[in-house]
Amino acid sequence: MSHNHDAVDHGSVKSYLTGFVLSVILTAIPFWAVMTGELSPGATLATVVGLAIVQIVVHLKYFLHLSFKPGSRENTVAFLFSALIIVMVVGLSVWIILSANEMMMY
Repeated sequence: MSHNHDAVDHGSVKSYLTGFVLSVILTAIPFWAVMTGELSPGATLATVVGLAIVQIVVHLKYFLHLSFKPGSRENTVAFLFSALIIVMVVGLSVWIILSANEMMMY
């Protein structure tokens, strides 16, 4: 069994450092927004959620080396399927827990 590592992008030190710096910045801004209370609650929530989504993209690109180019369709489909399963498991678990909590309140 032979493994061809030439076609796989494993990243470089520059790529990892870029991802790290972006991740620190994308963590520090929501942390500042929550800890200082400078923004309204709605703006704080929007900032945290928005930058969390951006941070997910940064992690996918710089650390997991996931590319959404046409040539890497298999990786993209595998990632999207995994994300769907995770969202379903977490979402349904929260729904079950909330339903059980509601039934116990009566």
